[in-house]
Order: sequence, then structure tokens, then C-alpha cells
Amino acid sequence: MTGPEILALEHVHVVHTARTGKLFRPDKVHAVNDVGLSIRRGETVGIVGESGCGKSTLARVLVGLQHPTAGDVRYRGASVLSKSAAVRRDLGKAVSMVFQDPSTALNARLSIHDILRDPLDVHGIGSGAQRERRITELLDLVGLPRSAAEVLPSQVSGGQRQRVAIARALALEPDLLVADEPTSALDVSVRAQILNLLTDLKSRLDLAMVFISHDIQTVRYVSDRIVVMYYGRIVEEGTAASVFDAPSDDYTRKLLGAAPTLL
Repeated sequence: MTGPEILALEHVHVVHTARTGKLFRPDKVHAVNDVGLSIRRGETVGIVGESGCGKSTLARVLVGLQHPTAGDVRYRGASVLSKSAAVRRDLGKAVSMVFQDPSTALNARLSIHDILRDPLDVHGIGSGAQRERRITELLDLVGLPRSAAEVLPSQVSGGQRQRVAIARALALEPDLLVADEPTSALDVSVRAQILNLLTDLKSRLDLAMVFISHDIQTVRYVSDRIVVMYYGRIVEEGTAASVFDAPSDDYTRKLLGAAPTLL
């Protein structure tokens, strides 16, 4: 069962200026076009579409890394585009992101201990001893040995690096986790492990999750509700069962026909 609304997008547009236009008349690229989306506690919303459809831009809007050209983003009913520093600070703690490639998302010069401690230090969470206990909790939460804290990201496997990235995203006990293609950079053998971990954490911690992928079968595996994007627009939205059993849009049917495997 889902809970109260955590984050909402209202008529969001993101327009980029391309350098391919004629002199003094640059082209405008509508990466996100009039998107409305509501995300509630306890649900997983899957966002699917081919490369270039606006999925990752939408993810950056959700976590506050991309400012919309138009429209509004509301966290618990309050606009995060306002000048309220308190609201923006709350959003930074409440919404976390897991990026596609943990090799580039993690600071290669920091130990895993320091990577996990950094958000706690930045936000001033707890005492020094409490932060150390939190690091241990995070390692346990994602199934990593405590000895992993002392090594660099390059000294563990790709799957373990993604577990570190997930642990870092959970450090501040967020309400919403945005996972942008979190398994596409991993070996096939570990993809199911990471998907199962994310699903288990969502349930155990009562999180909301946005799971973004080009693979509609993978999105089906983890999602309660599916949003299909095409050229920056949402062309279909519904429960996972309704989208798969009775897709209403031709593009959705094409995605289903081109997705022969689960992972």
C-alpha cells in the first residue's frame, strides 16, 4: 500500500539550446515536454524509454540537479524552485540518486569508509561515534563486509561498487531513491542481485523509488507503476499489469516487442 505524496512534477519542461542552429538562431531541444508525475511513499515508479527520450534529464529534475525551464517541482506540497533554502536543504536529504556507472559516480581517491561518511559530515548528522555506527549499518544494509570500508572503490568488483553507491544514497535516510539505469554498467551475472537488493531495501525501509531504464522487462520486474516516455513526453502511464497486458500506445507495444529478456 502506498502512502502520502512525496514528490510531484507539474507541467515540467526542460529545453536545451543546441549548437547546430544557424548563427544567432540556435536550435531548441525539448528534453522534457510538459511532464506531470506524482510519487508516493512505498511505491516504485518505473520510467522507461529508448536512449534520448528524456529519462535521465527527468531524473536530474527529480533530485534537484536540473532546474526546469518551466513548470514546478513540489516536495511534500512545497515548491522546491522557490527561494526557500530550507526546502532545498530538505530535498537534498530526502531524495537520493544511484547513478548508472559506479566507477565514475564514486570518488576513486577516497576509501569506501570516507565515501559513506562524506554525506553525514556535509549535513552534520550525529556525533562522530554515531556517524561511524551509521557507516557500519550501511555496509550491513547492502550486504558488504565491514572490512570493505578500508579499501578503495577500484579494489572491489563492479557489483560491490554499486552496493557502495546504494549505501551512500541511503546514508541520510531518504524518502525517495532515484535509480538511473543502475544495472546497465554491470555484468549480467550481478544485475539480478542489484535488482533484488533495491527491491528488498525499498520494502524494508518503506522508500519510494523511481527506477529508470531502457529495458521495459527490467522495469516490469521492480515497478508498481510504469511511465513510458517518448521524445520528452509521457505517452503512457499505468500499473505494471495494465501496461503489459493492455498497452494503449503504439510505442509501448514496440518496446514490449523488442524486449525478449528480463535482464
